[in-house]
Amino acid sequence: MKKEKLIKSKRNIFPQSLSCLVIAILVIGAVLVTACGQAVNESQANSTEYADNPIAERETMTQISTIDALLNGVYDGVITYEVLKGYGDFGIGTFQALDGEMLAFDGEFYQVKADGVAYPVADSQETPFAMVTFFDIDYTGELAQGLDYTSLQEYLDSILPSINTFCAIKIEGTFSYMKTRSVPAQQKPYPPLVEVTKNQPIFEFEEVEGTMVGFRSPPFITGLNMPGYHLHFLTNSKDAGGHVLEFTIGHAEVFIDYTPDFMMILPGMGSDFYQIDLTPDNQDELEQAEK
Repeated sequence: MKKEKLIKSKRNIFPQSLSCLVIAILVIGAVLVTACGQAVNESQANSTEYADNPIAERETMTQISTIDALLNGVYDGVITYEVLKGYGDFGIGTFQALDGEMLAFDGEFYQVKADGVAYPVADSQETPFAMVTFFDIDYTGELAQGLDYTSLQEYLDSILPSINTFCAIKIEGTFSYMKTRSVPAQQKPYPPLVEVTKNQPIFEFEEVEGTMVGFRSPPFITGLNMPGYHLHFLTNSKDAGGHVLEFTIGHAEVFIDYTPDFMMILPGMGSDFYQIDLTPDNQDELEQAEK
C-alpha cells in the first residue's frame, strides 16, 4: 500500500496542464526537425544542379590572374604548370618573368621563347597568366582560303551562337603567311607589358602547316582579359610559333568549343598584384601590347 501511494504521489508531480505543455513542445520540436530536414533536402536537391568542382563538367574557362595585372608588370608565377594541367588540356598563357608564349592542345604544353623556338613545358615551371579549358568540339567547319585575321574574326562572329560567352578555338591547316611574336624573360623591377613588346622579336612563316589555339572572350571581360580573339601558333613540327599577329589562311579547318563557365585564380597575398592600381582603363595599352 505504501508503495502504491508513493507511485501515485510521483504521478501527481506533473499536473495535467504541464503534461499538455510537454506534449506540445515535443510536437513542435518534431515539426521543426521535419521542416529543417525538408529544407536541407531541398537545398541539397537544388545544389545538385552544380558540380562541387567547377571544372568537373569540362565547360569552364579557368584563368590565372588578370590581363591588367600583366599589363602592370605582375610577372611572378601564381601556380605551377603541373597544377594548371588539372584545369585544362588546352589554352594559352605565359611564364614566370614573362619568359615567352605558352600554348597547349591535346594535353601537350609548349613554350615559345624569344628565340622563336618551341620547347616542351616542365611541370615545375610557373605561370603568372594563363587561360585553359578541357577542349571538347562543339563545331567544326572549313575556312575559306585567303582569310586574314580581321576577316576570320568577322566570319567566326557571324557563326557563333553568342558573343557573350567564352569560346575555345583551334584552327589546323596550312597558312600561306603567318606572323608571330614572343617576349624575352624580364628582370625585376618588371617593366609594363607595353614597354616589353616595343622590342618584341618577330617571326614570319610562309606556306607553313600548323595549329592556332586560343579564345574568343566576351565584351564584358574588359579589365580581366582581352575582349575578342587571342591566338597562339605552333608549327606542325612543333619547333616554332608564338603569339599570333597576322596570318593568311591557305587551307584550314576550325574547331570550336563553346565554354559558358568562367573561373579565376588570383595571385597569393604576397604578390605585387595587391599593391598596383587596377582602376584605370588600360584598353589602349592592351591593344598596343597584344596586337
